Amino acid sequence: MRHNASKTLALLAMLLPLAASAHTGADGGVHHGFTTGFLHPLTGADHLAAMVAVGLWSALAARRAWPDLLWAPLAFAGMLLAGALMGLAGVQLPAVEPMIAASLLVLGLLVATRIHLPGAVAAAVVGVFAVFHGVAHGHELASEQGAALTLAGMVAATVLLHLAGIGIGWALRHGNAWLPRAAGAAVVALGAALLSQAV
Repeated sequence: MRHNASKTLALLAMLLPLAASAHTGADGGVHHGFTTGFLHPLTGADHLAAMVAVGLWSALAARRAWPDLLWAPLAFAGMLLAGALMGLAGVQLPAVEPMIAASLLVLGLLVATRIHLPGAVAAAVVGVFAVFHGVAHGHELASEQGAALTLAGMVAATVLLHLAGIGIGWALRHGNAWLPRAAGAAVVALGAALLSQAV
């Protein structure tokens, strides 16, 4: 189990630099249907990194399986959807792209340090960042048909990525400390690259 987790982390770390192309328009502006929405978080490394990192951090920092594992993932998925609905409604937030990049910096640091936060605080931290991820998606979907199905696909993929992160993190809780640190550092590096482009 630890060997598979190590290989998965190494693969994710190698894929992260491929996304230094920033967030908006990563799929060419084409959004339609459940399948496209489901694939979007899997093909944009900023989403992939953020969502897996939420699960990783939840597992690595948890003092007990229940309810510590679920605070941050549920908050991220829920606020991602809320942000997307805000974007669809035309709500404008300042500094969306810098905040998405900042989310990777913060999540990467949380993974690397395994800081435990009270459940409500953990939910609030990831929830704020998830709103910005969601608003970016909502703006992209605003003129598209089938936005509801696309959002459903995105949320489904988000939950699965959170679960993947939780599984990897749980396997690494008592393993080599350097693997989570390396994963966190890779997410921080991606966030720094995106932030340098966004400002």
